[in-house]
Amino acid sequence: MSSVIVIPQGFSYVAGALLSTVFLLAGQSHVVSNHRKAAGIKYPQPYAEQRENTLENLPIIYITTLVAALKFPKVAATACALWSFARMLYTKGYISGDPAQRNKQGGGLHHLATLVLLGTSLYTAGSLMLAGA
Repeated sequence: MSSVIVIPQGFSYVAGALLSTVFLLAGQSHVVSNHRKAAGIKYPQPYAEQRENTLENLPIIYITTLVAALKFPKVAATACALWSFARMLYTKGYISGDPAQRNKQGGGLHHLATLVLLGTSLYTAGSLMLAGA
């Protein structure tokens, strides 16, 4: 048995939002590299938890964005882009010298974006399963 998946109008925004995470990771990598060098921290000693934390959360963001986008592409794209932007603010706060700053000035918005993606992806998956798709 095969199914046809129709890509909804507006799905192109999802591609752009997912691509924003590449720039987020590249920026974090640059920051980590500069701070590692300045502090004299040699590899393979771990450094800069903010990037590791982003990498831990990225699979959740990718999966929920793609699933949610099957029914709500613009909502999924907006939430994914908000997540990337909020993680940039989180990184800025984290490297300020006071890690308590990481969730101030918008850095904590990534939690809201994650909840939106989780809720819409659960609704989408449930709808598709109930429809027998």
